[in-house]
Amino acid sequence: MQNLRIRRPLRLVWIALAMLVALTLAPLAFAQGCALCYTQAASSGARMIQALRNGIVVLTIPPLSICLAAITLVYRKRNQFNQADTNIEPESEW
Repeated sequence: MQNLRIRRPLRLVWIALAMLVALTLAPLAFAQGCALCYTQAASSGARMIQALRNGIVVLTIPPLSICLAAITLVYRKRNQFNQADTNIEPESEW
């Protein structure tokens, strides 16, 4: 019982630490950018910038849908091989 009392706060500390790291590193991820892409997009017109934004969204949809489909498939099949077969008889009687 004592072990459970220790594990729960420790788990909460790790979750809080992971959230803190994720929040502090997020601005660094947004700061990454290609200078050539930035100058090309800035020099083009408003229609081209909107087309570039739409293209980015369109290109993220297929990989995201493939990943979600794989996760759904794995989740549905998670217990397929863990179920004990009670109807199987041994091949030989030792």
